[in-house]
Amino acid sequence: MSTPTFDRDALLAAHPRAVTHVARGSLVALVSLVLVFTYLIYAVFAFDIPRLIATAEPQRAVLLVTDSVAHKVHVTKSLRRPEFEVAVEGERTATYTPDTYPAWVRADDDAETVDVDLGDGYVVHIVGDHVTLETPDDGTIDVQVIETGVTIGYSGEKPDWVREGMNVTTGHLVKFDARPTIDKRIQITRSKIEIHRYFTGWEHFFFPFNSPLHGLSAGEVAGLAVSEERLDPARSNAALIFETFWNNPEWQHGHIFKALLETVLMGVLGTFTAALVGLPLAFAAAHTFNRFGVIRFALRRLFDFLRGIDMLIWSLIFIRAFGLGPLTGALAIAFTDTGTLGKLFSEALENIDRKQIEGVSATGANRWQRYRYGVIPQILPVFVSQGLYYLESNMRSATVIGALGAGGIGLVLVETIRTSRDWENTLYIIILTILLVVAMDGLSSWLRRRLIRGG
Repeated sequence: MSTPTFDRDALLAAHPRAVTHVARGSLVALVSLVLVFTYLIYAVFAFDIPRLIATAEPQRAVLLVTDSVAHKVHVTKSLRRPEFEVAVEGERTATYTPDTYPAWVRADDDAETVDVDLGDGYVVHIVGDHVTLETPDDGTIDVQVIETGVTIGYSGEKPDWVREGMNVTTGHLVKFDARPTIDKRIQITRSKIEIHRYFTGWEHFFFPFNSPLHGLSAGEVAGLAVSEERLDPARSNAALIFETFWNNPEWQHGHIFKALLETVLMGVLGTFTAALVGLPLAFAAAHTFNRFGVIRFALRRLFDFLRGIDMLIWSLIFIRAFGLGPLTGALAIAFTDTGTLGKLFSEALENIDRKQIEGVSATGANRWQRYRYGVIPQILPVFVSQGLYYLESNMRSATVIGALGAGGIGLVLVETIRTSRDWENTLYIIILTILLVVAMDGLSSWLRRRLIRGG
């Protein structure tokens, strides 16, 4: 049996158009690939990405993450006034008294001599204005504060985690800044000695520092809640526990919960207003229900106008008109989504099956009955699905609008970011926002199943 052979010339002669079509398609694909590659190269230089990479500071990102998942305790000694303080950063009332200093801080009565154990073999000894830093691998570092700044002495080579600040005018060293690990830092200037130590976790998340509930374990709090012996004669222990948690001045759980509720109300009110207004307008904009072309044209241009202006722009307009508040966010969502939902609803109405309406009409049904039994069952799944999807999406939009001043959780988030210190509060709010979006996604999915599928 002979093996068939492939005659290329015969194939080209027999199917010239097919060969030309394949060659043309290959050329188009190649040109498209070259254009995409050219655009990517242009984008790299247009957005100055090489400079951004060169000036990037990964250490700042590491510090941001550290501040988000840990809290910092400051040990500060002033060299100009007789002041010594041990406090949790970012909390107004979280300052330790001499009899409650952490175990890793030891100081005499006038804080002239202070020992700070930073862990991992790093120990700081402070005697007056002289500081000695003991390290496990780099020997001992002596820092003496003098009139012109500081003097630094190393028992070995200068570690790469030490930075020296110099006055360029006088040439004197004026600052010592050591960060042996991400959770330890020592800063020394002519005015003060400051030591930072990080600890994983959100400090005082449940109860504030000066609360009688501070430091209690979960079991102790549960036992106290059911105990008949009251800490505050004016209220029960359970009420005291809840109010202390709810009114925590640093974490502001109650304030954040109210802000989340405002965000939900903005999203729900704006979406439902858009759906209720967009539905009757959609009937008037669909050619299957309205024969007047002028009205249809006007309504479709209205939809284009409403959704053509971004939701953020609408929010800025309403902030100028009505001031700050959740109403501004709800109106911005309602205006934008009225245009979007109106367009989607009108297209769904134009694509309905006329046979079902004719079948209902054959039974002698009047106009409203034809709408009820011939139109609504066809468009209800689309209306419900689109409405619930935009409800879920508007939870995220309400957060962004709130950041502009409309209120809600977005405004609280921006306020914490502006402080540049309360990054743990920022992460807390972001987590709650994500949980809110996830909850709305689950709720909308459940409602779709119940309303569309019946179970």
